[in-house]
Amino acid sequence: MVREQYTTTTEGTPIERPENQSVYKIGIYGWRKRCLYLFVLLLLIILVVNLALTIWILRVMWFSPIGMGHLHVTNDGLRLEGESEFLLPLYAKEIRSRVDSSLLLQSTQNVTVNARNSEGEVTGRLKVGPKMVEVQSQQFQINSKDGKPLFTVDEKEVVVGTDKLRVTGPEGALFEHSVETPLVRADPFEDLRLESPTRSLSMDAPRGVHIKAHAGKIEALSQMDIIFQSSDGLLVLDTETICLPKLVQGTWGPSGGSEGLYEICVCPDGKLYLSVAGVDTTCQEHSHVCL
Repeated sequence: MVREQYTTTTEGTPIERPENQSVYKIGIYGWRKRCLYLFVLLLLIILVVNLALTIWILRVMWFSPIGMGHLHVTNDGLRLEGESEFLLPLYAKEIRSRVDSSLLLQSTQNVTVNARNSEGEVTGRLKVGPKMVEVQSQQFQINSKDGKPLFTVDEKEVVVGTDKLRVTGPEGALFEHSVETPLVRADPFEDLRLESPTRSLSMDAPRGVHIKAHAGKIEALSQMDIIFQSSDGLLVLDTETICLPKLVQGTWGPSGGSEGLYEICVCPDGKLYLSVAGVDTTCQEHSHVCL
């Protein structure tokens, strides 16, 4: 510390200075000064490097007044050009593509879209995996471009809203339970087959069942019985020719008699058999067929 002394004098009085008074210099000198300059130089180098890295990052990330790289900020939201990869979940109110391009969502594992309520619970989920597409919701519905329901699925039923349901598979369609439809029709020049390999096939309608073949034949094949039943009405076979080639003949004589004419007889249980035609009915003579 430098100690200073002050002396009060008047004019004309000579001042006597001490002969051996020490003089001290004020400031930083020596190795301290060199360290200070070195520290200032180091700070200047760090500042320049930081400024250069900031400019390089801005250049590489394509920062601009309207956004960053392919990500642009607009009045309607964010606009992203090209392909992008999201490592964490993406939350958005609406995602749509450009007018002249399609929207592609791609992942090496699966793509999952969740809909949540205000409490954060998942109310709907669409999961596209490598082997299966899974939809978890109370109802799944596909509409046409004019808003008409085409296909609707819920816990109780499946509704196909189109005017025509077409099955083009080579094996047809398989139904494990009952099917309700106003019309079953094959494609032109194709056969229509209704088949039950292990159980029975039943067709019921409150106002009748109409079976038509405009350009072919109708075949009904069964390993057991074929039953035509009308609860209130008649059973009408309206055709030019009815051929029953395997009816049991109720005669033990020469087949067909002298004229080769037969009459069709009916048993009480509905069984049909042939009897040789005569002037009067001969069904009673051959009623043993019904036993």
